[in-house]
Amino acid sequence: MKRLAALLLVFLLGIAVLSSGCIGSEEKSSTKPSPEKGKQTQSPGAKADIKAITLRTTGATFPQYQIQKWIKAYMKAHPDIKIEYEGGGSGHGQEAFLKGLTDIGRTDPPVKESTWKKFLETGDQPLQFPEIVGAVVVVYNVPGIDELRLDGETLAKIFMGEIEYWDDEAIKGLNPSAKLPHEKIIVVHRSDASGTTAIFTTYLTLVSREFAEKVGAGKLVNWPVDKMGRGIGGKGNPGVVQALKSTKYSIAYTELSFAIEDNLKVVALKNRAGKFVKPTDESIKAAVSALKSKIPDPTEGYKEDLKGLLNAPGDNAYPIVAFTHILVWQNKDRKHYSPEKARAIKEFLKWVLTEGQKNEYIAPGYVGLPKEVAEIGLKAVNMIQEG
Repeated sequence: MKRLAALLLVFLLGIAVLSSGCIGSEEKSSTKPSPEKGKQTQSPGAKADIKAITLRTTGATFPQYQIQKWIKAYMKAHPDIKIEYEGGGSGHGQEAFLKGLTDIGRTDPPVKESTWKKFLETGDQPLQFPEIVGAVVVVYNVPGIDELRLDGETLAKIFMGEIEYWDDEAIKGLNPSAKLPHEKIIVVHRSDASGTTAIFTTYLTLVSREFAEKVGAGKLVNWPVDKMGRGIGGKGNPGVVQALKSTKYSIAYTELSFAIEDNLKVVALKNRAGKFVKPTDESIKAAVSALKSKIPDPTEGYKEDLKGLLNAPGDNAYPIVAFTHILVWQNKDRKHYSPEKARAIKEFLKWVLTEGQKNEYIAPGYVGLPKEVAEIGLKAVNMIQEG
């Protein structure tokens, strides 16, 4: 009897073990997704396995805020494209472009013929065209003075150091109601090779023969005020702005967007028509309205004359207005870009010259290109070879 009971117990235990094994197998198989479900975990058209293409752009800080706004908007709509921007000034942008250290160069003044020839020596064709319109403004830090008017000759003498004090008769004559202090003028300028400097000094050579003879125009000049102990150099537009803000009784030049961003006091300049004008959308547009004829073919960018864009005629024209430019390679025989990178560059620049020129994509302090000027750039972009 006992033997029968033991055999029955073993039989029942065996059934229990087999049953538990079957249940465990069913549970494991139920947690494993079916082939159909597995395929649906990745959304149609997902690009998780596609590496983003990185575009690098280097140079002018004159259009910094505008470039940053474009990049942010474009990358949001094109997550497969990464765009890196480095400033450093127009000179740095031209050098990096020549050495192949950047995909898209940026320069305010048109490239000089000597540099253009170096570009051609790489075996590729450089292309240069405008991307946006901006203005160089004169800003100041004088406590208690909220409005200031200057003409070109007086401004040139200030930056040459010939006018030493804020209450100089020349400044008082232009601002008879202002309580100008008897304080030395500290002149802030760019310390790096700068397109903003080239634009500003070119303007001063147009309005002052003395400045043209003693200082001249260029991305980097010898400022007489430095030898007098009243000059301060700042790297990039940001460096200039910081030096101005931290130095009382100083004066400087910078790009309009920086003046807006930092709420700086801006000088009203006497224009070619004899009117004192501040930089606004309207006064900038008035200055660029007839500039198309001044822009050469993108394959001959060095022929653009900066002087022809400054001190424009017209009662409402602001006198220091200029284009800032893009430099890109035609990419002959894939000299500089892979087919994928060339395609990405073309799409980005087409967007900049079309959608990017609409008001919602224009940063404060800039003005979009006239349509006829944007078309010059589009012609250049279509020349870029993908393979």
